Amino acid sequence: MAADLTTPARPAFGVYVHVPFCTVRCGYCDFNTYTADELGEGATRASYADSAVAEIRRAAERTGPREVATVFFGGGTPTQLAAADLVRILGVLDEAWGLAPDVEVTTEANPDSVGLASLTTLREGGFNRISFGVQSAVPHVLRALDRTHDPERVPGAVRWAREAGFEQVSVDLIYGSPTETMDDWRRTVEYAIGLEPDHVSAYALIVEEGTAFARKVKRGEVVMPDDDETADKYLLADELFEAAGLGWYELSNWATSEAAQCRHNVLYWTGGEWWGVGPGAHSYLDGRRWWNVKHPAAYARRLAAGEPVEAGGEDIDAATARLEDVMLRTRLRSGIETSLLRNVRQLTADGLIEVAAGRAVLTRPGRLLADHVIRLAT
Repeated sequence: MAADLTTPARPAFGVYVHVPFCTVRCGYCDFNTYTADELGEGATRASYADSAVAEIRRAAERTGPREVATVFFGGGTPTQLAAADLVRILGVLDEAWGLAPDVEVTTEANPDSVGLASLTTLREGGFNRISFGVQSAVPHVLRALDRTHDPERVPGAVRWAREAGFEQVSVDLIYGSPTETMDDWRRTVEYAIGLEPDHVSAYALIVEEGTAFARKVKRGEVVMPDDDETADKYLLADELFEAAGLGWYELSNWATSEAAQCRHNVLYWTGGEWWGVGPGAHSYLDGRRWWNVKHPAAYARRLAAGEPVEAGGEDIDAATARLEDVMLRTRLRSGIETSLLRNVRQLTADGLIEVAAGRAVLTRPGRLLADHVIRLAT
């Protein structure tokens, strides 16, 4: 029977697994994470895989068959769980939905939470991409960020990941700490390049309301760098990454090739759908977005009782979906159709975008002013 070419293809489908555990809560972090002292009764690291498995099986009953293109274990620190637990969760994802033959499976990791044995278990269990939270190579900057790992351990962790057979190794960096000089940031970027990663993410430190870091800023205990200094650090990183063969493909992400790009994040940015597993995890499917209860104990209790774990949600209408699509795709090096944008001539004249073959792409100055560009374009 001939294929029905009038039926639109379904969006790519991914799964995000939130692992909400950390050894220490970093002062700048507003993610849904918990130290052992904060978990309370009814939630433990040892029992977490059981809860995640229960949600996955329930989710698959709701969605029906979907081939999983990408899986991303984030947190928190996923590698605070035993490697065997992470592999077990991945195996249930395959049983429940089915993993694509070329599935990308990523886990985040702190450099001090892995060894060659655990990485080998993960790789043999189906993980093929790892993202190390490096943040900085400078001890006093790490202290300011409440990071506990020793930067001298990172090269060993990366080497173990390679020896274990991981196909892609990424490192995450943060710039703009109050104590970080331009020389400090250069040292961190050069250190990251020296690790020979396939992918780098570099994000400016944001002061999030409700964090310990925000309280320090409010009390005047720390002073954030000005916007010009932050922009200079971005430009320095971009220059050094490009020279090392890492090209930008999204405002805060660089990769050695298209194959090295994080396909899971690209799925988010290009209209894919995903199920978020775990406390506080967000999902998007069939035009609806929803999120789970935040505390691991409440999440575990609801699953054990057969109750919904959804805490809230919203239907996304066509206008909102279009706006969000433009906002996200404008940030990509692949650009976006000019027909979807406003003020294209002005943005081009201002040197903020370049237009070719009917697509608009941010220039380097445009990347520094991406929020401004998006406001004018939408």
